[in-house]
Amino acid sequence: MTAKREVLISGAGISGPALAYWLHRSGCAVTVVEKAGALRDGGYPIDVRGTATEVVRRMGILPQLRDAHIDSRRFTFLDADGGEVASVSPRAVAGEAGGQDLEVRRGDLAASLYATVRDDVEFLFDDSVDTFDQTGQGVDVTFRSGRQRTFDLVVGADGAHSQTRESLFGPEERFHRYLGHCFALFTMPNIFGLSHELMMWNAPGKAAALYAVGDDDEVHAFLNFHRPEPPFDALRDPDAQRDLVATVFTNAGREVSGMVGAMRDAEDLFFDTAGQIRMPHWSSGRVALVGDAAYAPSFLTGQGSSLALVGAYMLAHALAANRDHTAAFAAYERDTREFVAMNQALVDNGATTLFPTTARALEQRNTVLRGLVTLPSATARPAHSALTLPAPPPGTTTGGRCHRGPGPSGRR
Repeated sequence: MTAKREVLISGAGISGPALAYWLHRSGCAVTVVEKAGALRDGGYPIDVRGTATEVVRRMGILPQLRDAHIDSRRFTFLDADGGEVASVSPRAVAGEAGGQDLEVRRGDLAASLYATVRDDVEFLFDDSVDTFDQTGQGVDVTFRSGRQRTFDLVVGADGAHSQTRESLFGPEERFHRYLGHCFALFTMPNIFGLSHELMMWNAPGKAAALYAVGDDDEVHAFLNFHRPEPPFDALRDPDAQRDLVATVFTNAGREVSGMVGAMRDAEDLFFDTAGQIRMPHWSSGRVALVGDAAYAPSFLTGQGSSLALVGAYMLAHALAANRDHTAAFAAYERDTREFVAMNQALVDNGATTLFPTTARALEQRNTVLRGLVTLPSATARPAHSALTLPAPPPGTTTGGRCHRGPGPSGRR
């Protein structure tokens, strides 16, 4: 009997548990390592669109995600002085596929994915990969905790700032494409009494938004600003991040000033640049990347979680259909890359409808928004559904197709 292929996945966000689900279904023995001490709950709203909706349907979690769907009622856009520009249907802005797309809290999606695999997959929380060494027979992994294990394959699902990618291919700067924007996310009191809605202030090169996903006492706050070059000095210094955002939004109006004040006190501040990860290859030897680690599209596309789900499915499918990991990784890239490229191209050179960087572009955007008031829904973006998923390969429900690659059995 051929031994099960043993796979280590680094990262328990979105793509990691999704990949673990499909690999387990194919008969693999899967371990997921996550540096956080527990599953991360809460988080900002994310979208599941197009092809990714079919992935979660095949996983059996579509009904619960529909129950968790954030039914936003309106998006209200304001000028820098707080005057209303337009109040429109969320579908008119997002380009929704006939009411099939989902918007859920990131934590709700992560929890649903985790629940599908927690009883079948080994999870190592509060740990991470320290080093790994590829041999002809496997990958020798040393964890931060000091434990040592050997796996047939390792997959980095550890986000846009992936340590797996850096260890395998080199510094992030080689693959990061900066899109000209920085942003800060945090929660703050719902001082405007918002309910199931988004409210956004815009000035050229600046935006401030409050998003109420329900009737909660807190809302998600978002501060976005254009900057020609990334602020490298602030990326690892929370105090510098707060100072930078506060400086950019000086004299931005009473409402926005209140958001900046709340940011100063926020315990959950998340600051980053809007950027994409673009790589010539997503694997090397027995180690591969999936999701944001391989092809982060940036929040400007709204496709990060969807690409993570689709990429996980396509990688697992390739591994189940090909006994040789080299052939599997090649098939994964061949069959997925065009879909990734189309979605990354939704934001070309950082240009974005929601965050204009000049007064002229802002006025053009506002003219479009006023027109959308009479158009309750927009045509779905073709890129969201550009990939038709292959059918699950034979054996995914009972195992038997996900074999170990060449090498002696029982080497552990």
